[in-house]
Amino acid sequence: MVLRSVPPRALPAVFRILVCLGLSWFVALATSSGLADELLAPERPVEEAIDHYIDARLQAEGISAAAPAPDAKLLRRTLLDLVGRIPTATEAQAYAANPDAAKRLQLVEQQLGSPSFVRFQAERFNQLLMAGSNSNLRDYLQAAFQENRPWNQMFREMMLGREDDPEQKGALQFVRARAADLDKLTNDTSALFFGVNISCAQCHDHPLVADWSQDHFYGMKSFFARTFENGGFVGERAYGNLNYKTNKGESRDARLMFLTGTLIEEPAAAEPTDEQKKAEKKELEELKTKKQPPSAPASSRRVKLVEAALAAGEPGFFARAIVNQVWQQYFGRGLVHPIDQMHSANAPSHPELLTWLARDFATHNYDLRRLQRGIVLSKAYARDSVWTSNERPLSETLAVASIRPLSPQQYAMALRMAVVHPDHLPADLSPEEFEKRMAGIEGGARGMASLFEHPGADFQVSVDEALAMANGERVERELLRDGKDTLLGKLTTLERPQALELASWTVLSRALAPEETQAINTYLDARSDRLPEAYRQVLWAMLASGECRFNH
Repeated sequence: MVLRSVPPRALPAVFRILVCLGLSWFVALATSSGLADELLAPERPVEEAIDHYIDARLQAEGISAAAPAPDAKLLRRTLLDLVGRIPTATEAQAYAANPDAAKRLQLVEQQLGSPSFVRFQAERFNQLLMAGSNSNLRDYLQAAFQENRPWNQMFREMMLGREDDPEQKGALQFVRARAADLDKLTNDTSALFFGVNISCAQCHDHPLVADWSQDHFYGMKSFFARTFENGGFVGERAYGNLNYKTNKGESRDARLMFLTGTLIEEPAAAEPTDEQKKAEKKELEELKTKKQPPSAPASSRRVKLVEAALAAGEPGFFARAIVNQVWQQYFGRGLVHPIDQMHSANAPSHPELLTWLARDFATHNYDLRRLQRGIVLSKAYARDSVWTSNERPLSETLAVASIRPLSPQQYAMALRMAVVHPDHLPADLSPEEFEKRMAGIEGGARGMASLFEHPGADFQVSVDEALAMANGERVERELLRDGKDTLLGKLTTLERPQALELASWTVLSRALAPEETQAINTYLDARSDRLPEAYRQVLWAMLASGECRFNH
């Protein structure tokens, strides 16, 4: 309550001091002290709020933002982020030539409403939620994104999903895939849905962050302590408590405790007798044979986790975490970075913006599509990745667009799109037929994606990927084949100026610079006796370039 007396213009500075001291976390303070009253009005469009807070920091630090990205570059970036593909040459040229001031808004709305958006978001979130497992949530996620299902509902279904409900079918695979390793289930749930990697508090209180103790880790694990897998189904017992040893050797019973420190009360559960346990084991074996799920307990701990996470008045771990996850997808880093380190010693780059977006997300029914729309329509998202001054600003200022490695699916899709014969995707194709052909190309790209490195911290192209692009048989066969259905086959039928223009707009989504045209012509002139092979090498150079490998 003391903060109410602080002059409004001093609030951000006061806030940073408090965060650095580890005394609180931004949203917790905003909720408990009324600081949220200092935020922009909730009626403001998402993109306006984003630009307001980012521009305010740039102005405060005396940083001039990069110029807006050229149309061709921004089109490519937007399509890669929203639908996971590059534009066709026809799309790229038409967009660059379109003088309509509303063309960007029209583009974003069209893509958000497309089946390609649904398929790509399902792919992207499946990677986010199921990386490292041998199973997936793709079918469930595609159905959920198709109807723009709220994120809180998706979370509830992934924790509690009923296999006999067609709408929820497959959602519980998130828990099922981890049920044999409850430590992993605990930490993955905490990191992915709440932005907190709590694994360092498993054996001892977190050595660097005062927020997280062993009580937090085992308090979170207690929500899953009664969960088990039985014949491909997820079950939950009505009994069983979790005991752990502190780093001082003290034995302690864990209590249900959410990350906020809130203790959850539950009915006392008597431990069954040996006879009752034998009967339970027999019943579970019979259910395996019948391929039926175990019955749910009267009081479910996973239900209590969902209730605690979504309770009104909580500081908002749930909303902040997904806002931060999505922000990283579009900007290359989270407002809190790393994204699984939301704690008092790791302040957001733009605290007020994170709070505003989390509030907006929650009050608009946890609408992921609304959040994504606001991000891609912001001026911050549309900035160029080229910095012309001497010293490039820190990426966290968002003064200039980040250069981001494509995901394996994005890169494979870009490569497959780039080598399709232009006549396969003509400008007059109906939207329904276009989407049908896109789905086919995506299927081929999914098979090729395993060749490529998944981007992580300090991304580098792997040796396997480099070898695959340099002399891999699959790349030769699928990307560089001279045929009637390939780009290379088309190039060899055109006059050189038209061939180079088509290759550049198809692969790079832009026109060649004069010096590039001159260099390619010099190369082709020296190989005039074997032009098909020379065109093949030119196409390979474009496909293997950093410009094709990254989103910029």
